[in-house]
Amino acid sequence: MAKAVNAESGGPKGQASLSLRKKFICRAHQICYMPKNKKVRVRFAPSPTGFLHVGSLRTALYNFLFARQKGGDFILRIEDTDRTRLVDGATECLLKILTTAGLDWDEGPMSNGKEKGKFGPYIQSERTKIYKKYAEKLIEKGQAYHCFCSAERLEKLRETQQANKLPTMYDGLCRSLDKSVIAKSLKENQPHVIRLTVPKEGNTNFNDVVRGAVAFENKLIDDQVLVKSDGFPTYHLANVVDDHLMEITDVIRGEEWLSSTPKHILLYQAFGWTPPRFAHIPLLLNPDKSKLSKRQGDVAAEDYLKKGYLPEALINFVALLGWNPGTEQEIFSLPELIKYFDITKVQKAGAVFNVEKLNWMNGEYIKKMAVDELVKKCLPYLKDANYDLDKIGKEKLEKIVRLEQERMKKLTDLPLAVEFFFKEPQYDAKILVWKKSLELIEKENLANGPTLWPMRVALSGREASPGPFAIAGILGKGETIKRLKIALNLLCGK
Repeated sequence: MAKAVNAESGGPKGQASLSLRKKFICRAHQICYMPKNKKVRVRFAPSPTGFLHVGSLRTALYNFLFARQKGGDFILRIEDTDRTRLVDGATECLLKILTTAGLDWDEGPMSNGKEKGKFGPYIQSERTKIYKKYAEKLIEKGQAYHCFCSAERLEKLRETQQANKLPTMYDGLCRSLDKSVIAKSLKENQPHVIRLTVPKEGNTNFNDVVRGAVAFENKLIDDQVLVKSDGFPTYHLANVVDDHLMEITDVIRGEEWLSSTPKHILLYQAFGWTPPRFAHIPLLLNPDKSKLSKRQGDVAAEDYLKKGYLPEALINFVALLGWNPGTEQEIFSLPELIKYFDITKVQKAGAVFNVEKLNWMNGEYIKKMAVDELVKKCLPYLKDANYDLDKIGKEKLEKIVRLEQERMKKLTDLPLAVEFFFKEPQYDAKILVWKKSLELIEKENLANGPTLWPMRVALSGREASPGPFAIAGILGKGETIKRLKIALNLLCGK
């Protein structure tokens, strides 16, 4: 893996001369900045290899906000060149989630199977002829080469390098193959890949919008595979070719792609193209500061939506993972996020994904919803609980939802919280009486709270519930008296 060095020191250790530092910094600026008067075009380019990670949702959001703020275009591109990891239905799922979240794209594939935009196709597996053409151009220019090394040789090379504590990278055996050998091998259809010819001297430098000046030592950058033995391009070639042909001006992506950036810049240079601006946003972390992963909880955006988190709350929450407007405000509508978002204020350090904070924020959105709208959103969860909604009626259902609205954190909280309205409660005699005996309550003339405790439990079967009079108002006189009698008989041992 390529190793980043301080662009102002010129290497991992020691200080470079002032002239060298200036050279690096100037070169970085020269490489990375597109003309300022060019229309902003950004892209979100997920791979349909499974669920849409909440980190990917944040990446999509930041690209969307940046494009809308700058009056630019937000492009959706599906990067499906890794055929071994494709998951059926993944593309349709991510299209649905982006739509649900309100992140409408200007160009790209649509849910109806069609595309919009003049730079298509927007699905990489449909662009293989384009990549092949550009790979051949690099070979003609001496910027790439055919590699016929077997998987066995590469594995032995890796093991040897690891044993000697060396960077695991290709040793360049096929870089200088004779043309006649290459021609013969190709004629015999020998399995091969195409690799980028990476210069082994100097540094590759760029200025990242989030991280500032960054440099990588070229000697530690692998001769990256551009075209695999199955004829499909790797992420690196397809990414650069598509970004250029689709006129992408700004690449906003996760920190995990930072080490790939020098390879991409070298590809831009090999083609003679101007690279876009780069902004690498921080990783999402668990509360223990480990990388957010499914081993410690949900990481799929779809899972959070299924669990009753509102899309607007989830969007608000992920927007603040690594960025804040510099004020105390925490609740933002999508138009407000478009107005205030600033990519230059995104932090470098990893952002902790705090589920408790998400619960609070989701609860705030629920509190502000109109009751009829909240009822509609809760209906699927109530139906899943097999409650007889027709029997209780629309008017009572709205009253029930209104009772719990202030306490709800997720839509999925509602079915269990209101179960006693649909089913007769199961009583525990121990909780029918408050901590103090009834005699003490009467003797001390205590307030309504303790006195009404048995009534609350009699109507709901629970220690914590809405007020007993509110419950009684919904249950009606007959059901209220019925439950009170059952509870009284239980108290009296009948």
